Amino acid sequence: MLPALHAQPVPADTPPPPEAIAPAAAETPPPRIGVATMQPGEVFFERFGHDAIVVVDPISGAATSYNFGFFDPGEADFVGRFVKGEMMYYLVALPFEQDMASYQDAGRGVSIQWLDLKPEQARRLADALAERAKPENARYHYDYFTANCATMVRDYVDLALDGGLQRQLAGRSRGNTFRSEAVRLASPAWWMWLGFDLGLGPYTDKPLSRWQEGFVPMRLAESLTQVRNSEGRPLVLATQPLLPQRVAPEPPEQARHWWPWLLAGVIVGALILAGRRHRRAVAAFAAPFWLLCVVAGGLLVFLWGFTAHESAWGNRNLLLLNPLCLYLLASAWPLLRGRAPLPGFRIVAWAVVACGVLALVIHWLSIQPQFNLQWIVLLLPVHIALAAVLGRRDLPGRGR
Repeated sequence: MLPALHAQPVPADTPPPPEAIAPAAAETPPPRIGVATMQPGEVFFERFGHDAIVVVDPISGAATSYNFGFFDPGEADFVGRFVKGEMMYYLVALPFEQDMASYQDAGRGVSIQWLDLKPEQARRLADALAERAKPENARYHYDYFTANCATMVRDYVDLALDGGLQRQLAGRSRGNTFRSEAVRLASPAWWMWLGFDLGLGPYTDKPLSRWQEGFVPMRLAESLTQVRNSEGRPLVLATQPLLPQRVAPEPPEQARHWWPWLLAGVIVGALILAGRRHRRAVAAFAAPFWLLCVVAGGLLVFLWGFTAHESAWGNRNLLLLNPLCLYLLASAWPLLRGRAPLPGFRIVAWAVVACGVLALVIHWLSIQPQFNLQWIVLLLPVHIALAAVLGRRDLPGRGR
């Protein structure tokens, strides 16, 4: 059973504020409004936490959870919409205990921040959510960074505060970025971490305001504790823990250093150079490496040129995971058989190196900064070593 919902009660003999005494509203108490924050889970789509707005009826005490995190995998062209960045999510209003049951079963912690709103603000928010939850209004275009469960909660709280939430958070920043938050929260699943770090472009490397940072439910909950309501009091009246966190906690912030990546790249490059007399062995390493570059580079081209994923546009990792490696890959078979590579192999191999150097120069010039130095210093030495060994002019026609 979930603990009973409660907020700090107002004594019965406390007179209501003047603005709450209206002919139609004075007889009916306003609903209680809370923001429920769910901690990260272990399934990949649970890694980033979740939240919802809780509305408690002042008469019956029934609690409704307004949850913006629903989608329909049975919807026509669901997979295509997901891949192209055109996915639709839904707002669903459901009994709070029913909504919490899955989080309780998954061992995810949940807490509620009860908000100190004016009666008319609480009523306006409850009415707006009830209207938005109607089937004809519930759908919205999902974007991981700018239109997700947390940003929708943030925007509706801001609506209740007449824009006061955005005014207080938009001018403040801790230097976090969309990338830093995404890779931090995805880090327990290495493949998600890898996909985010390689697949995100410079759009995600701009410092975020506390307002933008609210795309992460836990960050939004933290920011709410620092916001004042319309009357200058703390917006969060009370924080009520509901469920304990029984799985791994949210990953902490960690500094990201580029020098270990450089060390790894130099070591791999040095081993390739050391094996220059064993051309077939080097080609055996190069073939899967080039295949990886072709597949990953093709995916980056698709995300950039053929989807609505703005966060993937302009990704300069394309200069490192270069589609030109497809031509080099075509030469892998003759190289493995001890034969000369295809004509123009040397030119293409050094063109791939030049693209990697260009990525380094652009990073050094800080032109539309992208946090990808670690990938540059890891992959560029490998490209240089492969071009130097397999692109030699004096390669014999028959390998050793």
